[in-house]
This record gives sequence, C-alpha cells and structure tokens, in this order.
Amino acid sequence: MTLVRQLLDQAARTPGDVALVSGNGARLTYGELRRRVLAIRHGLLSAGLAEGDGVLFSVRPSPESLVLALGVVAAGGVVVFADPGAGPEMFTARLRLARPRWSAAESVLYAGSRLRMVRAYARRRGLLLPNLAELRIPGEDPMRHVHVGRRLPGVPRGSLPLADLLRGDAPEPERDTDPDAPAAVIFTSGTTASPRAVVHSQASLAAALGLFRDRMPLGTGDVVHTDQLMLGLPTLISGARWSMPPLFCSPADFVRLMGERGATHTFCVPVHLAEILDAAPELPPSLRYVLLGAAPAPAGILERATSATSAEVLSVYAMTEILPVAIASAEEKLAHTASGAEGDLLGAPLPGVGARLADDGELLLSGPNLCRGYLGAEPFKELATGDLARLDNGRIILTGRKKDMLIRGKFNLYPGLYEPAIAALPGVDDAAIVGVPDPGTGDEEVVLAVTGTTDPARLRRELPAVVDHDALPDRVIVLDALPRSGRTRKLDRDRLRDLAARHRGTPG
Repeated sequence: MTLVRQLLDQAARTPGDVALVSGNGARLTYGELRRRVLAIRHGLLSAGLAEGDGVLFSVRPSPESLVLALGVVAAGGVVVFADPGAGPEMFTARLRLARPRWSAAESVLYAGSRLRMVRAYARRRGLLLPNLAELRIPGEDPMRHVHVGRRLPGVPRGSLPLADLLRGDAPEPERDTDPDAPAAVIFTSGTTASPRAVVHSQASLAAALGLFRDRMPLGTGDVVHTDQLMLGLPTLISGARWSMPPLFCSPADFVRLMGERGATHTFCVPVHLAEILDAAPELPPSLRYVLLGAAPAPAGILERATSATSAEVLSVYAMTEILPVAIASAEEKLAHTASGAEGDLLGAPLPGVGARLADDGELLLSGPNLCRGYLGAEPFKELATGDLARLDNGRIILTGRKKDMLIRGKFNLYPGLYEPAIAALPGVDDAAIVGVPDPGTGDEEVVLAVTGTTDPARLRRELPAVVDHDALPDRVIVLDALPRSGRTRKLDRDRLRDLAARHRGTPG
C-alpha cells in the first residue's frame, strides 16, 4: 500500500476529526485534507503533469505545502527538494541533475527572484536567488509553474494558483501509483561539479513511517507538535492530530503551544530542546514522548530533559538515505556514558533494519526503509554510512565519522569516540573535537571546544579519566556556543575549525 493510500484511507475513516492545526491555529479536518489532496492531484493531471515528472519544491512548511506535496505524489509526480537559497551555481548544478519539469514556489519567492529591486535587496542580505520564473532545462519544454499565495509581480504568466487547484474537482483515483517509483528527491551534499540527491519511493517512506509508529505508538487522541514532515506524516496516517508551530517560532512560544494544544508527542533537535528548557524548565504534563534527532544528543541535554518531563525521551539515529535506523532512550544513553564505555550508544536496529560492519569498522545498513539510491547512480542494496561503529549485544555504538578522523603521528583519533563522555563531565554542556592542520608537520593540532560553566584547568585534570592519552587535546577552548547550521542545527565542524584556528585557548 502506498503512503498516499494509507493517508487517504485513514482520512476516509475519520473525516470529521481534526487532522492538523496550523501555526496560526487554523484547523483542517481529515475530510478536508483528503479532498484537497485529491483536488490537487486531479488539477495537476488535468494540467498535464505526467507520472515521473519532477516538481521543484520551494514552499516553506505549512498546511498548504503539505497538501501540495501529497497531491504531487498522488498524481505520480516526484517532489524535488532543492533549496533555492543554496546559491545560483549550486542550484543550477542540482537542477541539471534533477531535470524537473515543474516548479512550485511561494509567490513572494518568485517575486524576490525576479524583480530587480527585490533581488538587489536580497543580495545585500547575502541571499542570492535564482530566477525561478525563467528556469529551463536545455532540450526540454519550458517549465510549468504553481504558485502559493496571491499573485504578485514576478509570478510567471500561466502559473497555476494553488487556490484554484484546491477549488477544483476531487475525483477518486482509478488506481494507485507504483509504490516503488520515485516519490521524493532530497539534495543533501556534494559540490557544484557533483551534487548528490537521495531518491525515496513511497514504499521506502511508508516503511520509515511505520517504524516510527511502532516504536512511538500513535493513535486517535494523540497530538504531535512538530514542523518535521517525517513525524507529521506518521501522525496523519495514525489518525492523530498534527500540531504545527508557526515559522520562526520562539522556544517560549513552542512550549506554550505544546501546553495549549495538549501535545502528547514532540520532536526537537538537541540544541532546540536546550533553548526550550532555558525558556521553560518544566515541559507540559500532557507529553508522553520527546523525540530527539538530526544530531547527537549530549548527556547534559538528556539529563535536563529527563528532569523536565515524565515523558519518555528518545534519541533517534537516522540518515536521509535510511530513516529511522535505531532509537535509544535517554536512560540507556546516560547509563552507557556513565559506565565509562566508549562511543555513543544508538540502540538496537529497528525491526527489518540490517546492520553490519565493514572490515574498517564502517557501519553498513539495509532494510525496506532504505532509499532507492542517489539520483543518476546505481540503486542501493546496502548503504555505506561513513559512520564508524561497533556492535555490542545487538546494539549499535557509534565511534566516529570516517571523514572526521584526525591524524596525530601514528595515532588515528576519532572525535565521536570521546565527545559523549566529555560532554557528560560536570559543567560541560556540549563538546566537540576538531583538528587544525600544522603546515610544518602535516599532523593536526587537536583542539577541544566546550560550552558550559566548566573551569578549563579543572577540565584538563578530568580529561585523562575519559580520554585515551594519545587523544588528549593540545588546546582547550571554551565557547558561548558551538557553531551550527541548517534547520537541523547540525554541528558545523568547518566553522569550528576556523574558530579554533583563531581562538587562543588553554594548552591541554
């Protein structure tokens, strides 16, 4: 059964229930959600969208973006997530690879990418936008457009208004699309010469959503507060209510809305949860599950979370290519760190997920939730994660990233092996190890960056108890915050490396 079919069937069973509460408090019932998805599907097919057509998607998280994306997939299209703010060269390289035939964007983005005065203003603020209205793939017909919001100057002539699609007929599909066909393309990394995009099918996405639901039960009466699609979709398939925070929601408003809407589940990246706990030391009593993901959760944040709520605090290990892989409770992770064991406990692989180690210790993964592969490349049978790990009684323990390895003489230092234990020391909120190359020797100066209230001299005395002698840092620096980037607030090791090169720290 396809992902869209699961959603349509659930909506048909509970048409009067509230499916979604938007950032401004507007409510959308399951019946209306179903009608809108089918209306968009019918409207796109009537306008000429063919199965397999890519739709470049530039719409921020909202009820409108949700129904539009689902309508595209229901019609057999492929949603292509390629951030237009990545810069013109990178965007163009991604466009050449994905070759979408359609573009869906907010009216304000069309205006901002086309009008000279608006483009100049955006450029002064460091945002270089491509001209979305004039996108064209060499050798292809001109791209078709869908705009979200009222028509503004700069919206291409002939663009389909989302509002018109929503008002159209919504007939039942005569057949479902192929569950193994591409449904979503997600650009993750790569250079302008070699961009990389993950291709998921409805089948792989449905398998992923099922794993979330199995580990974190959802059903009628539950309220999930998140802006994350991969937790919002299992919410809807389960008949629960998705509570969307508004864009640019402050931590204080995020937790206030959780309380007002009776949230039972929420998802945060660890840094965001720390900001929420700064604003509200106690989380609403309605919560039963707090899911953390997108980045390792330091022990300090896990301890604060378990003190702030009686809900089960879970940390998910996932990659864009395969999600989720493993889920561990805060108690399990803290007990692992307290035992003095090395590395970051990720938990046992979820049902159906295969995990094994290559000869060099790299973690290899497989399962029904594995993506089809990278766009333009051979399909995957197994994913080489780039993560180094060990398997202990069926549990995955992360020991580092291959690309983050530091060289110190004949010793190979993997930061991920030591960072969780350092972050668990008193007065340390977060910790990261980076190398600053020594042009004279080729070795790397090992710099430990920490945040918190720790005294550097005391920290140096404590490090030998949790760090191998050959891995002790050459310098320790204390920062107000570790540099992070993107919506997931992932640690930016390149920026941290630059900071470490400029920062005068304390010799280790």
